[in-house]
Amino acid sequence: MSSAKYPVGIIGGGAWGTALAAVMTQIHDDVLIWAREDEVVAGINDAHENATFLAGLKLSPKIVATGHLNRMAECGALLVVTPAQHVRATLAALPDTPAPLLLCAKGIEAETQMLVSDIAAEVRPDNPLAVLSGPTFAHEVAAGKPTAITLATPNQAIGSMLIRLIAAPHFRPYWSDDVVGAEIGGAVKNVLAIGCGVVDGAGLGLNARAALIARGFAEMQRYGLARGGRAETLAGLSGLGDLVLTCSSENSRNFSLGRGLGQGIPAAEMLADRRTVAEGAFTAPVLAQSAQKLGVDMPIVAAVCALLDGSATVSEVTATLLARPLKAESW
Repeated sequence: MSSAKYPVGIIGGGAWGTALAAVMTQIHDDVLIWAREDEVVAGINDAHENATFLAGLKLSPKIVATGHLNRMAECGALLVVTPAQHVRATLAALPDTPAPLLLCAKGIEAETQMLVSDIAAEVRPDNPLAVLSGPTFAHEVAAGKPTAITLATPNQAIGSMLIRLIAAPHFRPYWSDDVVGAEIGGAVKNVLAIGCGVVDGAGLGLNARAALIARGFAEMQRYGLARGGRAETLAGLSGLGDLVLTCSSENSRNFSLGRGLGQGIPAAEMLADRRTVAEGAFTAPVLAQSAQKLGVDMPIVAAVCALLDGSATVSEVTATLLARPLKAESW
């Protein structure tokens, strides 16, 4: 890695990728970022800003943007920040490089129900892999506000190296060897955040939101354990921490989507006008199918799916959830 022109490269020029690039300029002299959109590349290089995805933030001239994915071969390590549904194609198009891949997307692949780390292991079997996940609003990270996050990889040596590579005074990674648990938290919380947005948009109250977060966390635990994750990971930064953040703020794209649904705006209309991705909308039906195969009960996830596909109204899914059999509180 010491011979690489750029110590770190960022694959993805959205809000999160741009925020990570901003953090990396505090540690490294130069950072390379790849973006699909020509206007994003030009804006970063010429005006030192990403007006499309992270407006209002002045970027360091240390960030060099490119629209050519083959330039990522110039980087010692790569942060993969493309949306989960595009990770496979992006990694397949990546030039031959031994660089460690730090996977920053949150979601489950629709066609295969595979986690992002499983996709990467299949497409890039020779690259060291790790996952970065946790409570991180891009604009706060970019602004230098304190942030803690999980960096998960079974190889502690790779984890230690990557932590040293990306840690900044306000950006604190914690190592975990539970890749599955870290990924499950990041995927499930997006779906639950849509549900919390619905509660807010429909005016169902703060009691209902708190109940949904708690019972949604129970669903996250059940599903995560069924897929091989650990309870302590799901109760950590990449699980409960990210859940609380995403379910409690309009800064969350998923929460905002749910809020619109709660106000009666059709899902198709909400999703059609978005440059940024509300990943939970893609994850929800995949998660529901996967949970059914595993025999895991996820009624809140099922309710979100019904709202997204238009098969039920807010009042109908609310009545269904409240009419569930009374029982002991448990996972």
